[in-house]
Amino acid sequence: MSQVEVGGAAAAGAPLKSLTFSAAARAAVDTLLGPVDAELTRCYPGDAAGRQPVHTVYVPADAFAEDTVAEWGRLALEALDTHAGTPAALAEALGLPADELIAEVHARVRAKLRREPIEDLRIDFEDGYGPRPDAEEDAAAVRAARLVSAAVADGSAPPYIGIRIKCMEAAVRDRGIRTLELFLATLLEDGRELPAGLVLTLPKVTYPAQVTALVRLLEDFERRAGLAAGRIGFEIQIETTQAILGADGRATVALLIEAAEGRATGLHYGTFDYSASCGVSAAYQSMDHPVADHAKAVMQVAAAGTGVRLSDGSTNVIPTGSREQVFAAWNLHHTLVRRSLARAYYQGWDMHPAHLPTRYAAVYAFYREGLAAAAGRLAAYVAKAGGDVMDEPATAKALSGYLLRGLDCGAVDLTEVTALTGLDRAKLDALSGR
Repeated sequence: MSQVEVGGAAAAGAPLKSLTFSAAARAAVDTLLGPVDAELTRCYPGDAAGRQPVHTVYVPADAFAEDTVAEWGRLALEALDTHAGTPAALAEALGLPADELIAEVHARVRAKLRREPIEDLRIDFEDGYGPRPDAEEDAAAVRAARLVSAAVADGSAPPYIGIRIKCMEAAVRDRGIRTLELFLATLLEDGRELPAGLVLTLPKVTYPAQVTALVRLLEDFERRAGLAAGRIGFEIQIETTQAILGADGRATVALLIEAAEGRATGLHYGTFDYSASCGVSAAYQSMDHPVADHAKAVMQVAAAGTGVRLSDGSTNVIPTGSREQVFAAWNLHHTLVRRSLARAYYQGWDMHPAHLPTRYAAVYAFYREGLAAAAGRLAAYVAKAGGDVMDEPATAKALSGYLLRGLDCGAVDLTEVTALTGLDRAKLDALSGR
């Protein structure tokens, strides 16, 4: 064997296992990759901690009232009992077999509609509210904040609640900013704290600078209110083609997340505005249109690993009218929600109380039907016991995330998950990387 330089000394015929990289080479690698390590940590911190709601309900600001959540639950339960009061009727509506799964789902949906009909509520000051006299919108912003504070105080608020303001375009920018400052300031009246589940939504974003503008406003508000820096985050609504592809040909979503400087909590797809901006006629605007699939695929890749969550859009086909009309709308909604779940879009919008039964039916069936298989694979991974599928750590992360999502929404119970996996909540959280 020829001489090989090892650690600065010549070694003739040295066995391969004794060859090492020099200290200088290792130091050079650390120097080269140190900035990359820091960038990865900053830009890709991993999945966000805590629960992601399965849906967002949008209610126009003038229609929001102290009993909105309870009323949506009552109307949703009324729709379920009227048109699908038994598991067999629900199975018929959704085109599913009347088996044990649908019976379990039916019972859990009824319980959910009584206990927690809405997981995330957005009080809308944008399209659902429209242009109003300034005095009227000022009063509505203050009223909304006081209703939110009261609901949080008495425990009737959903886990997540907030407002959607008008966008940062010139024509409505000042109005949106005024509504936001009134809403936030009123929440803090009398020494109150901001709700833990506060969510703000910025619609119709076209340029990263519009996101940065909201960041600067929130920085200023936090400083003046004595809040911790970064306390207030917000969602970015993807409703324009420019939010997906910029004028220079670059994919834009990642730039929007970067412009949020760590405050972005979610990306919400706007089905109808985005479809219209692509020239799709009204009859064909849907969550499963090819332009929607392209936009959401770009959003999904841009958000992966950043801690920013993805939400699908909605259907505007309302489950009202005759039994046949309700069943047709329910079947469509259920199909679309299941399609989204299979594509890892775990959240969406619901526009009507009668959408809630099929939202939860689709979500609960998705998690219950895969419970045993996912739990078995995860248990085998933890025990290193093999099984029918040899899973990677990334798959174990996905499996635990699947079980946690089912737990968070009430599709499955911790007792049954622990019985199947041997894992408690803390261990599931650790495996999921939350």
